[in-house]
Amino acid sequence: MSIELPDFDANIREAVRAFWGNREAARRKQVESGKADQGERSSVTAGKNMDGFLSIVRQLVAANGLPEAQIRVSRQLLTLPGYFRPTKVWDVVVIHEKRLVAALEFKSQVGPSFGNNFNNRAEEAIGTAHDLWVAFREGAFGESPSPFVGWMIMLEDCDRSRSPVKDTCPNFPLFPEFQGASYSERYNLLCKRLIKEQLYTAAALLLSPRTGIETGEYSDLSEITSVRTFFAGFAARVAVEAARR
Repeated sequence: MSIELPDFDANIREAVRAFWGNREAARRKQVESGKADQGERSSVTAGKNMDGFLSIVRQLVAANGLPEAQIRVSRQLLTLPGYFRPTKVWDVVVIHEKRLVAALEFKSQVGPSFGNNFNNRAEEAIGTAHDLWVAFREGAFGESPSPFVGWMIMLEDCDRSRSPVKDTCPNFPLFPEFQGASYSERYNLLCKRLIKEQLYTAAALLLSPRTGIETGEYSDLSEITSVRTFFAGFAARVAVEAARR
């Protein structure tokens, strides 16, 4: 069984350009309306920044044998049951014949502030995955096989996200790999450990500078956390579901 990743690099670059373009469009719209949020917030409140990656999901589902699958992207259709809480709204949900094929989270973080947001993202990612898998164990999704559960973050590639960060931890020492690690390195470690602990089927870190609005430029820090590995795993799970028919 082969998997299809048609025009992969070109499509990722287009999604990157759309990310930065949507941020800029949201900022300009709020400035023109006279209701701009403070700082970078005016660029993120529109909620459409990651839509380019949703298009890739749609394309891969069709290319790998499930053109009739239900790809949920509207907020009112993205709710899945939880175990520690009643529900969780995901970013993308793929369902085929009442079976949960995939649940995906697409996040982003742009500077200048990276500190508190990193911890918030990490806590959210860990809690969300644990909640879903316990719900799965307890039969929340019927007799479905294990779904593809994915978490991806797009991080601004800049000096601040690449620079060493100092931490204070007076009671016990940090794990050595975190000492002086930049925020990009910390996100890469987070993704690796989310996979290692089987909280996510795949977790990816995609880095892009603001000039990506023109070039679509992006990069990865490791193969296991690359965006290609992420979407290859997703495509494989779709192909397995298609083979069940």
